[in-house]
Amino acid sequence: MKIKVIVTLKNGVLDPQGKAIQQTLNGMSFGNVSEVRQGKYFDIEVKESDESKAKTQVEEMCKKLLANLVIEDYKIL
Repeated sequence: MKIKVIVTLKNGVLDPQGKAIQQTLNGMSFGNVSEVRQGKYFDIEVKESDESKAKTQVEEMCKKLLANLVIEDYKIL
């Protein structure tokens, strides 16, 4: 079963990479871009047929490795 995870910085956490992307886009004539926040995306293949169990396993992966819970949020899709 494939599970998708998106990890993003929490609101209020500075995002220097997102700021650099936004400034570059503005310099490329995309002046209507007022903010960019960058993050991480994971496709995780789990050998589990029960969707609930698979998502529980991925939740543990997020808490233990994939996301820094102090500064990042994650969403399992």
